[in-house]
Amino acid sequence: MHSNYNERMDKEFLFTEIKKVLVEQFDVEEDMILLDTNLYEELEIDSIDAVDLMVHIKELTGKKIPPEEFREIRTVRDVIETIDKL
Repeated sequence: MHSNYNERMDKEFLFTEIKKVLVEQFDVEEDMILLDTNLYEELEIDSIDAVDLMVHIKELTGKKIPPEEFREIRTVRDVIETIDKL
């Protein structure tokens, strides 16, 4: 299953993993990624990239962010808080 996430379900772990995905999959500079970084305006993630990011998060956590919540996400912190609530 998704043992990595189940063992360490904290926000710091999520932040680290989201940073990894953004750096490895979307060529974002790691030092640009802060909790309050806007995914769309500052990191230039487009809607297709955002869907890809959510797929990676689902693979990591086993949790799928519902589309209505997904539309509200703007920052890295929003991603973490939304996953944490699921």
